[in-house]
Amino acid sequence: MLSISGSTRVNSTGASTQLAIPLVVRWKMIVIFLKALTKVLPTATLLIRRLELQNRKERVTMLNETKIRAYLEKENLDAFFIAKRVNVRFTSGWTGDDSFILLTQEGQYFLTDPRYTEQADIEVPDYEIINWRLPGRTVGDTVARLASEKNIKTIAFEADYLTYDMYSDFTSKTKAEFVQAGGVIDRMRAIKSPKEIQYMRNACEISCRALNRLLPEIRIGITEKELAAKLSLYMVQEGADTQPYGNILISGANTSLLHGIPSKKSIEYGDFVLMDFGCQYEGYMSDMTRTVVVGKASEKQREVYELEKQSLEAAEAVMKNGAAVKDIYQASLKPLEGTEYPQYTYRNIGHSIGLFVHELPYIDEQYDDVLETGMVMTIEPGIYIPDWGGVRIEDQVLITDDGYENMISISHDLIEL
Repeated sequence: MLSISGSTRVNSTGASTQLAIPLVVRWKMIVIFLKALTKVLPTATLLIRRLELQNRKERVTMLNETKIRAYLEKENLDAFFIAKRVNVRFTSGWTGDDSFILLTQEGQYFLTDPRYTEQADIEVPDYEIINWRLPGRTVGDTVARLASEKNIKTIAFEADYLTYDMYSDFTSKTKAEFVQAGGVIDRMRAIKSPKEIQYMRNACEISCRALNRLLPEIRIGITEKELAAKLSLYMVQEGADTQPYGNILISGANTSLLHGIPSKKSIEYGDFVLMDFGCQYEGYMSDMTRTVVVGKASEKQREVYELEKQSLEAAEAVMKNGAAVKDIYQASLKPLEGTEYPQYTYRNIGHSIGLFVHELPYIDEQYDDVLETGMVMTIEPGIYIPDWGGVRIEDQVLITDDGYENMISISHDLIEL
């Protein structure tokens, strides 16, 4: 406890006496102390925030510069320019927007603008932070300067993401050769670390709890938009990040729309209600779909739902390390053989997921990818009948050596409300 009431002096007899400090002096001491405190606290607060962030990044093992540098060495390249937001986060742990990375074997440069310099100082203190947004300047000017200063001759870039304008700006301002490397970092993200897997388990659990809260709210007269808003709210209340992505909540004949948008349509008796949704936890995503019926299902609704359930479970039965995505797709069609419904299916029935909702690889008959242990995949075959409706059930699963772990706890059985 700080005391400024006076000082203590010991007299010749050993007794202590309190020396009074004049009131004006006491107030001057208080002012000096408070001024010193206001100077120290922002720095201390910044240091605490930085240490907490760095500790979290290390636990998540998101600092993947070493993987990218290994790629540069293998391909005999000098640098990698990273623009895609999720790849910037995967590489550095950055959670903001509108920022870029230039990574070399010896250095790492974080290109941002004044809106984010303070945040960058907290989140990526191990990078050289460069404000590129100067009057009349572009990102290309900064890249050109760094290429000249660091003797960079070759730069890998995300050809599947970089705009033509930015690419043209780069190539007109630097003599370095730009080498297409689209999808390279995306594929590095395919195998998840234990902490990334735990974050996605958390996101899936949040989504399941939110759905359980929403089910009693699904009633005749409420609109798709209202239900979609409630679902987003419930996910945040259950612990999700406050950066939701677009959720699908549609009903009736709208359920045949694979990526329908919630509308003002009111829920009616006998409607299918299809909910394809998810949330983020520490940036990592969940993605699940369940289709329910308001009231009692018709005979055809039961038939379509049961076939969809069998299709999903047949596909999941072959998901494991080493499974070809083509074989998973073919397995999903087996329960539909001899029925009228194969024509109402869609060939892309799943995808990897992580920092982005649709990551590589995809589960589709046209791809040659093979699943590996540590991948987190969605599996979502569906039956979509125009002007009638559709059914989709989607799980999110972790691929293991001998099968999979389903991160979604909601039953596959038909729910009638």
